[in-house]
Amino acid sequence: MKKITFFLAVALAAVMTSCNQAPTANLKTDIDTLSYAIGMSQTQGLKEYLSARMGIDTTLVDDFLKGFYESVQAGENKKKAAYYAGIQIGQQVSQGMVKNINQMIFGEDSTQTINENNVYAGFMAAVAGKFNVMTLDSANTYVQTNMETIQNNAKQKAYAGNKEAGEKFMAEIAKKDGIKTLGDGVYYEVLTEGQGEIAADTCRVKVHYEGTLIDGTVFDGNMDGEPATFGASQVIPGFKAALTSMPVGSKWKVYIPQEQAYGAQDMGNIKPFSALIFTIQLEGIEK
Repeated sequence: MKKITFFLAVALAAVMTSCNQAPTANLKTDIDTLSYAIGMSQTQGLKEYLSARMGIDTTLVDDFLKGFYESVQAGENKKKAAYYAGIQIGQQVSQGMVKNINQMIFGEDSTQTINENNVYAGFMAAVAGKFNVMTLDSANTYVQTNMETIQNNAKQKAYAGNKEAGEKFMAEIAKKDGIKTLGDGVYYEVLTEGQGEIAADTCRVKVHYEGTLIDGTVFDGNMDGEPATFGASQVIPGFKAALTSMPVGSKWKVYIPQEQAYGAQDMGNIKPFSALIFTIQLEGIEK
């Protein structure tokens, strides 16, 4: 019994040694030393890359080195090379592509996710040439024709409260005294009545403006600086409607529903389906 235990212990030690085996440096020549130095120099930023880009726990360095050395030892063994390539691509798909797709479709809403198992199933089927569920062409067509609709549906679910608040706000604005309409749900009130020309949509205009969310948060503006110059058609539809309706010298407060603003787009400080308010002062026209 003792002999068996002893041999098992020796065998186990041998297995552990081979699993954790690493090459030993031999710096006999300049090339030897250069080779070692190159190997070391190529690790700069590696841990940060493993952590930030691949989601690897960098405390598990022994496991990383084991996989690294087994991979580089594969050499001309095509079977092993293919296996390790699969591991590498698999990590890129699971840690990179899937996360990016979730971000693209669902934005900051972490409660929603694509079906990861189906992503892997579709990936593996295509690589294996198994097209019994759909062909590669039909898969590409489906993505191209349905992605935007699915994105918008996901955003409507995530930002339903935002959309509802904007609709309620615009309905209240429509009831205010002195409010006028530009059509398509865009309203305005005149703060200063100008007497100048009215810009065509082909004109360039000089404008002072300030943009706020319906809660009063300022997201952009230049009221205290030099006027901005841009094409009257280079802005969101609701802003354009005001620019091509107000005489030079006018200052209006314009209320824009989300459909005439950025809609389902996430613009950072402006979340999807946000109604917006702009104070616009038209300073001049460049024809």
